[in-house]
Amino acid sequence: MDARELADALPDGVVVADADGAVVLVSALAGRMLGVDPVSSLGKPLGDVLTLRDTEGQTWTEANRPYDTLRTVTGTPEQAWLLPDGTEVLVVSTIRRPSLDADVDQVSISLRSGRGRKRLDRERSDLVATVAHELRSPLTGVKGFVQALLNRWDRLNDDQKKLMLKTVASDSDRLSRLIAELLDVARIDTGRLQLYPRASDATVLVTRVVESVRSATSRPIELDVSAGEDELEIHADPDKFTQVVTNLVENAVRHGDGVVTVSLGVRPDDPDQVLLVVEDRGEGIPAELRLRVFTKFWKHGARGGSGLGLYIVGGLTRAHSGSVTIADADGGGARIEVSWPRNPPSA
Repeated sequence: MDARELADALPDGVVVADADGAVVLVSALAGRMLGVDPVSSLGKPLGDVLTLRDTEGQTWTEANRPYDTLRTVTGTPEQAWLLPDGTEVLVVSTIRRPSLDADVDQVSISLRSGRGRKRLDRERSDLVATVAHELRSPLTGVKGFVQALLNRWDRLNDDQKKLMLKTVASDSDRLSRLIAELLDVARIDTGRLQLYPRASDATVLVTRVVESVRSATSRPIELDVSAGEDELEIHADPDKFTQVVTNLVENAVRHGDGVVTVSLGVRPDDPDQVLLVVEDRGEGIPAELRLRVFTKFWKHGARGGSGLGLYIVGGLTRAHSGSVTIADADGGGARIEVSWPRNPPSA
């Protein structure tokens, strides 16, 4: 494989110039990006082929002057530049000298599409917007009630003080929950999620969640544990499993309608799996949107939420070698099924 074939096989565009600044190699991808012919570009000055400009109109060669730099410079860091059609690309270069006291004998430039960075920037913006929006409401409540307590303590009766303190406690729990969700998202994204799985009683964990959510809402929540399954043992980090169940039940309460039904039992087609099903009587989730439900910041409808709950459900379930799917409930609404292993994975 010669140099051109090797350059064409790379995922990034490549342009190489010699000691005189003449182009000696343009990969096929670089040619398409720059709008030049890789063959006819050979021998031309680097500045004529590398038609990159910044937002102020300065060219890459004018800004970086690769042949007129300090002798200790061996390249340029990743920079964002614009192609002739206005598309952003990320550019990095290597400047080669035979020795520190010698002139530059080769400049190699790599071009990569900026779409990936734009996506990451958009996700960061979404994260900032979500955090700002979700934090504003509870913080406003906490600040307002605390200020009222401080200013009017002697004029408030015990019932009023108790109501305000309960509201402050509730808003504080909401803030703690959001911060925990953000930390879990970061750990899932970076593969640093710490799990402490052990034999756990799914019936006990699910019952606690249902009772907790039921006490905080007027929506009816029904729990159905399969007959004869008084003890459904699973292999799980109990805190993470509880988080999965909580997110699913609260999501059904927030976004669904009617009775929320939580079912638990052994999966009929796989006795090594426990099946958790959460159903509501709302509008359901259209089939074309179901692949997007478990992505970050996914929201559907006008009701609130951070858009992180189901992303965390998917990440935590997969981390335990389980699976989660969405279907239509028999009576209308959404049906979310979580299959969870009963035993630790085989060595």
